[in-house]
Amino acid sequence: MSRSCVITTEEPNWWLTPPAEASCEVGGTEKEPSGERANGWDRQPVALVRFADSAGLADWVASLLLRDRLLRPERPLGLATGRTMEPVYAALARQVNGLTPTERQELRMCWCSFNLDAYVGVDRADPRSFAAEMASRLTTPLGLDPERVHLPDGQAADPHAAAECYAAQLAATGGIGLQLLGLGLNGHVGFNEPPCEADAPCRCLELSPATRQQNAGAFGGDPEAVPQQAITLGLREILAAERLLLVVTGGAKAEVLARALREPPTPELPASWIQRHPRALVVADGAAAALLDADCNPPTAVRTASAVAGPGHAADPDLGARRGPDLRPTSWPTR
Repeated sequence: MSRSCVITTEEPNWWLTPPAEASCEVGGTEKEPSGERANGWDRQPVALVRFADSAGLADWVASLLLRDRLLRPERPLGLATGRTMEPVYAALARQVNGLTPTERQELRMCWCSFNLDAYVGVDRADPRSFAAEMASRLTTPLGLDPERVHLPDGQAADPHAAAECYAAQLAATGGIGLQLLGLGLNGHVGFNEPPCEADAPCRCLELSPATRQQNAGAFGGDPEAVPQQAITLGLREILAAERLLLVVTGGAKAEVLARALREPPTPELPASWIQRHPRALVVADGAAAALLDADCNPPTAVRTASAVAGPGHAADPDLGARRGPDLRPTSWPTR
């Protein structure tokens, strides 16, 4: 059964390489390779990949994470939590299980990741903690050393000092290579709540009522039970990553995603700062991307290419010969 993927991007296409077998039509006005200045604000080209189904999206994103760890392990991987990421980590576990024993051992030896955030005052063993979530969805299924999966210390006596230590620990590794991001309903990335400047550092902060409401599901549906504070990597650390991968699913986030990619970057919408990143990629399902169709006439010109490809792609030679059909995305990011 074929899988349809619509790629909306602006030249140069530095994040994605369209599949050779796809038929692509590209239109729009020429842009400067280094970005553009549209409607009075600096803007870098942001690529959008849209999947019709969430399962295909999860497989595709998981394959990008696996590729990053096997081919680009020099800098750590930045990870996120939340409902959007649950199927991604499940797909990653399946793909890792399909590796050869040698490849799985290589992956475990080179693994290094830093999570975006952690609640303050929640024990790591508490099933509602992000540490417990990562243990059950990533560390244990992949057979990783827990010492290689880093999270902020939300139990520290001084969470503000703990945030500074976490930032220093990340900086000592050279910073994030590929940063995985989700999108909050109020436009936050990580726990960078609005308003948030682009140079905001890793810090302990107060969670907004909107975020506590959004995360209440893990706390019995009671937003008052959600911790009031969290430690988060700041936009300073996020935007310093080599690549950004923003994953958005569900129609509830269609409006905030459209605003984040179309409106001028603003502290009131923290995710909008990704427009200034030189290598940002957005992956969304059809519901989340519903307001980003080319015929919606966004304020900056877009380039659209449509590709329909089956799941049975040849294995990526860089990753070795033994690969299942779901490991290779319909389009590979360039190295």
